[in-house]
Amino acid sequence: MLEGQSCMLSRALLSSCEQESNWVYLTYRLLDPPCKRSMEDEEGTIGRPSKRPNSPPSDPSDAEDVSDSNSLIHTIGRDISINCLIVEHWIYFSCNVLEWQAFDPHRQRWMHLPRMPSNDCFMFSDKESLAVGTELLVFGKEVTSHIILKYSILTNSWTPGIEMRTPRCLFGSASLGECAILAGGCDAHGAILSSAELYNSESQTWVTLPSMNKPRKMCSGVFMDGKFYVIGGMASNTESLNCGEEFSLETNTWRVIENMFPRRAGATGAPPLVAVVNNELYSADYAEKEVRKYDKKNNLWITLGRLPERPDSMNGWGLAFRACGDRLIVIGGPRVVGGGIIELNSWIPKDGPPEWTTIASKPSGHFVYNCAVMGC
Repeated sequence: MLEGQSCMLSRALLSSCEQESNWVYLTYRLLDPPCKRSMEDEEGTIGRPSKRPNSPPSDPSDAEDVSDSNSLIHTIGRDISINCLIVEHWIYFSCNVLEWQAFDPHRQRWMHLPRMPSNDCFMFSDKESLAVGTELLVFGKEVTSHIILKYSILTNSWTPGIEMRTPRCLFGSASLGECAILAGGCDAHGAILSSAELYNSESQTWVTLPSMNKPRKMCSGVFMDGKFYVIGGMASNTESLNCGEEFSLETNTWRVIENMFPRRAGATGAPPLVAVVNNELYSADYAEKEVRKYDKKNNLWITLGRLPERPDSMNGWGLAFRACGDRLIVIGGPRVVGGGIIELNSWIPKDGPPEWTTIASKPSGHFVYNCAVMGC
């Protein structure tokens, strides 16, 4: 029965996610004149994200700070702002356990989210985050069960999310439009999982997918070339994995890719820091502070150059490495005594070594607990 549902799902998912980009761009054609005019003025066409400045302001700390996201919505109109926010990408991250902020790299604008509701157990539990559709999902734990808190840009509020078929933490995940896939992780008893699920933010439903070939936790997930990949992770508390798995939305099957990612040094390191830009896979080697690119044809990694020098991490923890449209983003800060600063560094991949630009910075804790990009 589940297999039949999964087969139906793969066709529905493919259709839904293929149409997502059309939906996003179609909204521009339906926008009220103010947003439409701004798009025409900047690009000469409607239906593409603004290419506003790849270069940051002279002082990254000068970015506008919007303390209440409702003020932004009221300024340009709720429907308009929603569509513009999604197309142009917002980077959401948390440097304090229950507090989230967002940054718009195109308009150089900060936004503070309402404080998350929680209890002490949720506050100190392992947490994962994922942006899908118009939602930011934060996964955590309360006493003996896993829970999901959902932030919606439509209401500017947190509410309980829909429970997964198999609640979990420490999983690999990625989103494509209104759809997201989560795979692996640990259940409430610590058992390492091979199962996978798909979440549809429009229908607010979870559907069980076929299980991976290998159980794994502390892995990472990406979408690339229309397929979902799970990379690295741990098969047990002592055994790290260097293989990846590819899930085809067309055939509804998993394929193991041996030696897809270098093994981690022990169980203390962060999950693989990976991101996809223009269907090319990149990784941040936090130990060597290098950026690498995956050669799909030869199944190997090519070193491109250095990561930004100032952001620091603890075995990869506290450093965010994400794709945001056509650019890679590194979020973190230097370790300092008596305060801190968070920096957002950007690079648009092209020929040659990375040339990082600091696009924003502000006083904050330097350790990034969670990060997600809405709109990619």
